[in-house]
Amino acid sequence: MKKRFLVLAILGLSVFACKQPQKELVDKKPNILFILVDDLGLNDLSATGSTYYETPNVDRIADEGVVFTQGYAASRVCSPSRASIMTGKFTARHGITDWIGAASGTDWRKHGRHDKLLPAEYKHALPKSDISMAEAFKANGYITFFSGKWHLGDEGNYPEDHGFDINIGGWDKGSPMGGYFSPWENPKLPNKKKGENLTMRLAEETADFIAQHKDTTFFAFLSFYAVHGPIQTSKEKWAKYREKAANQGIAQSGYKMERVLPIRQVQDNPIYAGLVESMDDAVGVVLDALKANGLEESTIVVFTSDNGGVASGDSFSTSNLPLRGGKGYQWEGGIREPYFIKVPWLGQKIKESDFPVIGTDFYPTLLDLAKLELMPGQHVDGVSLRPILEGGKMDISRPLYWHYPHYGNQGGNPSSIIREGDWKLIHYWEDGSDELYNLSNDPSEAHNVAAQNTDLVKELKNKLLSWLDEVGANYPSPDTTFDPALAAKRHENIVNEKLPELEKQRMDFLSPDFKPNADWWGSMSTRD
Repeated sequence: MKKRFLVLAILGLSVFACKQPQKELVDKKPNILFILVDDLGLNDLSATGSTYYETPNVDRIADEGVVFTQGYAASRVCSPSRASIMTGKFTARHGITDWIGAASGTDWRKHGRHDKLLPAEYKHALPKSDISMAEAFKANGYITFFSGKWHLGDEGNYPEDHGFDINIGGWDKGSPMGGYFSPWENPKLPNKKKGENLTMRLAEETADFIAQHKDTTFFAFLSFYAVHGPIQTSKEKWAKYREKAANQGIAQSGYKMERVLPIRQVQDNPIYAGLVESMDDAVGVVLDALKANGLEESTIVVFTSDNGGVASGDSFSTSNLPLRGGKGYQWEGGIREPYFIKVPWLGQKIKESDFPVIGTDFYPTLLDLAKLELMPGQHVDGVSLRPILEGGKMDISRPLYWHYPHYGNQGGNPSSIIREGDWKLIHYWEDGSDELYNLSNDPSEAHNVAAQNTDLVKELKNKLLSWLDEVGANYPSPDTTFDPALAAKRHENIVNEKLPELEKQRMDFLSPDFKPNADWWGSMSTRD
């Protein structure tokens, strides 16, 4: 009888022990893992519809969390978008409106682009007057960790100067200097082993941090350099995706002309596909580290990108179809992103949300989920998405704003954008023209309906321009040396020379005999 009572008591304690952690998870401040990928397009994941790229680990985050199907980056290029994540402010408000290092003013002429405007000036570092998201969590007892791409200022404005206790790999450069295989050039990330993969190294550093700090409360920000150019992969991954492209059927043509540059129409680049898979492998390492250290159920996981996939310019890596454009563009392909948030103890009260969200929303959302005091004076352009994550709805309607008074190198035009409800208005600074799209029935932005909705155009434009003036936005100015004949000649060369070159390069990448160099960008150097 005593033995039976003992067994029942043990069983009772077991049941209590199973139930108790759930309450503790609610009461305890959660850990946070923020994963930011560079230049990853909305449709560059199998979870978001790609039939070519394979991303089972990222798909786990989508499957176990909430997918925001109308998720946006705050900019079409990296530095402004990253600054908005860190500050909770739209780009025109914090002042970083282009990638840091881009030419502005009369310096733009050195590119020989023959454009109508001189790009606006912009801030070249994350303002220290702002309280960064890392600083907010650090002030609340979190250990803060950064790994990977920073690109928000030079020395004196690195992650450790903006609230991160530990910085591994974050400095002023925005691309993987020296490539994705060691030896790379990064003063914040010493080379250890020849041929080591950069993406995996950043993940392993993050996994080590998690293991070493499993008994603390941490805010870990893993910011991959991938999948930014120069795109590189291993011979094995290239061969896998070359064969997959061949099995799926290789289209005769892979590009068409957009307004300024050719733009990729198909996802069949085996080099880029291998780079995407390497990123996914690295995500798996970090997710496994959470599980191995007993932190999977107490850690919020965020996954997103800083701008659209590179379909023009840079490495012409991917296609964002059915969305128009890509990185650097004013259309949806330039600013729509994967946007996943997993809060384990909430379960999946909702699988998807079509409420339009943006990078500025992460700051208040994470504070709110951690039950920390919100800072509306700081994250002024963000809202907490906690009601959605808990299965409810947002009872607000708000406009979203983008400001990019620059050209960039992907083919986009200097313009500003307002989205309100299903309507999106693009205002162009070259000629003052406007485009209007109804995203509910025209997500591909194929039909500009501005002429049929003049009153709405006027209303939205006035709201956009008033807001830009209110926050002190900088604007481009006319280039008095602009020569339309030289501009036309440049465009002719792009059509007649650049477009055929890209088509040839695409087929070279897909050739069974393709070989970029002797050791496949260094990925085979450890086997010598």
